[in-house]
Amino acid sequence: MKVAKEWNDYEILDMAEGEKLERWGNYKLIRPDPQIIWNEKSFPDKWKTADATYHRSKTGGGGWKYKTKLPQSWDVHYKELTFRVKPMGFKHTGLFPEQAVNWDWMIEKIKNSKREIKVLNLFAYTGGATVACSYAGARGMPCR
Repeated sequence: MKVAKEWNDYEILDMAEGEKLERWGNYKLIRPDPQIIWNEKSFPDKWKTADATYHRSKTGGGGWKYKTKLPQSWDVHYKELTFRVKPMGFKHTGLFPEQAVNWDWMIEKIKNSKREIKVLNLFAYTGGATVACSYAGARGMPCR
């Protein structure tokens, strides 16, 4: 498995107790992650610097609690790609940074192709792959 380690604007700062502390550009967010099953925080003081925390509701969904006034959305960059992120209603930010290795692969394949590439992204949940393919020179396919 490849790991996306070429980010400048995204970083996991710590993980514990079913949550992760992440840096998205200039902002730090705490979000739930059920895969984080250990309890001990490696950097307890860093958690106090979070700008916002997503709290799950016992009845489903949840919401953000803001310690700092954040913009409604902001840009983060991965290499030459720019993405707009924002805290969404179900803990997401509109981007999955671990997918960067897939974007790199798509960019390489498209740029090294000796022909026109058309892409229909059937899994455009965040649009990250679409941005990467477009950057590499692929054209979109019309929907019918």
